[in-house]
Amino acid sequence: MSNPALHPTITANWDASTGKLSLVSSTIAVNEVSYDDFTAAIKDVIFTNSSANASGTRTFSITIGQANYLPSTGHYYLYIPNVGVTWTNARDLAAASTYYGLKGYLATILSAEEAKLIGEQASGTGWIGGSDAETEGVWKWVTGPEAGTIFWNGNQNGSTPNFAFWNSGEPNQLGDEDYAHITQPGVGIKGSWNDLSNTGSLNPGDNYQPKGYIVEYGGMPGEPALEIATSTKITIPSANPNTPRPICDSGSFTLTASGTTGAILRWFDAPTGGNLLGTGDTYNTPIISSTTIYYVDAGCEINRKPITATVNTTPDNPVAATPISRCGSGSVTLNALTNMGIISWFTSATGGTAIYTGNSFTTPSLSSNTTYYAEASNSGCVNNARTAVNVVIYKPPTVMDESEILCESQSITLDAGVSGMTYLWSNRETSQTTTATTAGVYSVEVKSPAPESCSSIKKITVIEHIAPKIARIDVDGTSAVIQPEKTQDYFEYSVDGIYFQDSNSFHDIPGGLQTAYIREKNGCGLAIKQFVVLVFPSFFTPNNDSYNDVWEITGMENYPKAQVTIFDRYGKLIVELSQYKMAWDGTFNQIPLPASDYWYALKIDDSMPVLRGHFTLKR
Repeated sequence: MSNPALHPTITANWDASTGKLSLVSSTIAVNEVSYDDFTAAIKDVIFTNSSANASGTRTFSITIGQANYLPSTGHYYLYIPNVGVTWTNARDLAAASTYYGLKGYLATILSAEEAKLIGEQASGTGWIGGSDAETEGVWKWVTGPEAGTIFWNGNQNGSTPNFAFWNSGEPNQLGDEDYAHITQPGVGIKGSWNDLSNTGSLNPGDNYQPKGYIVEYGGMPGEPALEIATSTKITIPSANPNTPRPICDSGSFTLTASGTTGAILRWFDAPTGGNLLGTGDTYNTPIISSTTIYYVDAGCEINRKPITATVNTTPDNPVAATPISRCGSGSVTLNALTNMGIISWFTSATGGTAIYTGNSFTTPSLSSNTTYYAEASNSGCVNNARTAVNVVIYKPPTVMDESEILCESQSITLDAGVSGMTYLWSNRETSQTTTATTAGVYSVEVKSPAPESCSSIKKITVIEHIAPKIARIDVDGTSAVIQPEKTQDYFEYSVDGIYFQDSNSFHDIPGGLQTAYIREKNGCGLAIKQFVVLVFPSFFTPNNDSYNDVWEITGMENYPKAQVTIFDRYGKLIVELSQYKMAWDGTFNQIPLPASDYWYALKIDDSMPVLRGHFTLKR
């Protein structure tokens, strides 16, 4: 009340938790307060709001008695504390109560507005008139005029054909819970419901011990129409401006706003006071070239709202370095600057879709000259004069790695292979060629002239090959193996100096003095060594036909100290051969010997073993 002294018989009590103001007699004798006194006190109640931006409509219900009145239903709601009361007792107690002639019943909640009043404003922790005791999972209102109305099917994941306000995870049917209850404050959603057994928890102080029940009055058939309650409302005039779309550089705005019904909107140039610019739902600004804030209210200056007319500036042409070059295929990073806003990159001078936004743009891999375009924009204000940025792809010098053979104890000239460039060898030489005297990997950077200045690295692997040397020749009959001092896969071999092969083994070599050759395949030297092949005929036919008339060892002439002794099958010495007598004609003391097998022993010199074998004399 604005002036309590004017109402000495009445005391005002404000309950902030329920939002309820009670006007009661300040004396014991209630009848000392007249109806007119209460009316005067009610009219002296002032509503205040501490919000700096109060708006909307506030509805107030006024009733005689303790029950809360809800204008939308015309019903009264009263919370009755009763710790430990069962649902059935609460139902019966509610049904037995009356309120100024209205019959009571456990509350049935059909809307969010009812749920808010009962669960929040009335601190209504306790029983309400819902149950699925008749059919498990089918929740009905079983009290009052809504008895029989189904409001939920199933457990926590069920559904409602009407209004329901279960707490999270409810109803959960723990322990045959068939009755609806408004949950204790602080447990889940404020004012929501849970299911309990008829008794609820029997533990004192437990969150699920019933604390009371909510009685609803009104709506029963044949009840009188009470005139003990009414409602009123306060509408705070307000304006709701619509933010206009920004413009570029300069122009006029049409500002719009909506206001509380019946309110006349006023437009100003300041948040308080200021100049009245116009009235009505719209206001057309003059041409402006910078962002300007206007203000609108619905007649109440304290609720004046700002509305911003945003003017964005179109940026200047982007500035970018061009051309941008690189050597060979790959990506490049393009950079552009603008005096404001952002840069977008395109592949065409006009139209198209931006492929990137930002001052620095790294292109995909490019293999040919390409042009990109930078466009500047600032909050939707686009400078359509795009700046072209050319990407030039230069081709680096074409080089190929090589391998070169360096002959032992010699030198070789290495060539970069591309003329008209600048060069830098790994040995610090700067000419197109350089000289190598040792094996190794030599590299040269080959750089094209400016503006390309593209470099390629060529590597030349220098492999040293030793000159061949013959260690010995192993002769076995008409076969020979040429043995080098060091075996290398780049050596090749020959016994005639014409035909060379990779193998060092030879067969069917003619008898006599022969020459062995080893040469390096790339011309890094040739080794020569003579050897003798001794051929022992397996038979001879001394019949004077000029074919095989004598038996002689081919190649023996190359060994001056060689001696051959020939024996018959009985070991009798038949003849001795030497450099003075190289052949046997098949006679003994000039008498022809019979056809038979004969044996020989060849002693070349004291350093070599005696060679033995046999042959046949045929007649």
